[in-house]
Amino acid sequence: MVLHPDNHLIPAKLNALRPTQMTVGYREVIAKREHWKTLGKKARTEAIASHWFPAVLGPENLYYIVDHHHLGLALLEEGVKEVKVAMLKDLSWLDEAIFWRMMEHNQWVHPFGADGSRYDFEHLPKIVTGLTDDPYRSLAGELRRVGGFAKDATPFSEFLWADFLRPRVAESKIRKSFAKALDQAKAVAHTPEARYLPGWSGLIESR
Repeated sequence: MVLHPDNHLIPAKLNALRPTQMTVGYREVIAKREHWKTLGKKARTEAIASHWFPAVLGPENLYYIVDHHHLGLALLEEGVKEVKVAMLKDLSWLDEAIFWRMMEHNQWVHPFGADGSRYDFEHLPKIVTGLTDDPYRSLAGELRRVGGFAKDATPFSEFLWADFLRPRVAESKIRKSFAKALDQAKAVAHTPEARYLPGWSGLIESR
């Protein structure tokens, strides 16, 4: 996400930021926590300064972050209290119904649970630590990392892949043997069946 030059980075309490999604892939959160533990004091300060959170200012002057939920949860669990926010838009003057309509219009919100079902906006967590684990989001994230699909600018693209994998890879397999689940995910990722998904890199046979 590109930061407009007119935007300023604003200090914000991490535990006061509102999520715009319901789930994360907790495997990815753990990886970010492990990386954080390897950093020294100076490197941590630099990481906080360079990894700002894009956010929309909403009703009651609350910041709704539209990216970096995994990082936010990892930092909060590691005891980080303050981060930098880049305000993408000030929608604080809108009433709640119009606010959410605009958030959805701009693809800044993803109100889907770990079961793949859509929920009302009121079910979004009020704090980053309220995000729940979706093992399929972990699987999709790792699938992208190993080349199963290309990185894409489409908002929430990993969640679209998670939903594709949901009926094709058993959750019990993900929890019991992540490597085997990943192999199964790679096998279906390049099929024509997945060609509607962002970053798909398979081939369509000509007839």
